[in-house]
Amino acid sequence: MALAVGDRAPAVVCQDQQGIERRTDQLSGQWLVLFFYPKDDTPGCTAEVCAFRDGWSAFQALGAQVWGVSGDDAASHLRFVARHNLPFPLLVDRGNALRKAFGVPSVLGLLPGRVTYVIDPEGVVRHITNNLLDGALHRREALAALQRLQAGAGGN
Repeated sequence: MALAVGDRAPAVVCQDQQGIERRTDQLSGQWLVLFFYPKDDTPGCTAEVCAFRDGWSAFQALGAQVWGVSGDDAASHLRFVARHNLPFPLLVDRGNALRKAFGVPSVLGLLPGRVTYVIDPEGVVRHITNNLLDGALHRREALAALQRLQAGAGGN
């Protein structure tokens, strides 16, 4: 079942491209932008991760962590990070367990979906972008949602 705005996000415990374990319970009250993408080094996914890279300073200014997630292995993620100078971790979702926990849909049951979640410091989903074709939209919407939510809540 797909998550909805207002749902508590499942715990995230995955290794990144360097083998470092990333856990949501270690975020110390930070916002998290968690984006699921289909596959390293494909045109749409490259556009998406580069959009997040190009908006990195804005996310940092808002006190938000950005984590990308796909089913690719650590070696693939390492190459992808190096090739595009990504400043954020890419999580290895072995067996798509995290994708399933979040209820990220597949397209026609074959292609992994592209969904971004903005999660508040208490672990509640505050915004969702689900758009397979426009990867750059995910960064724009996540950033706008963070700005709107933090303005309404008096900051993070």
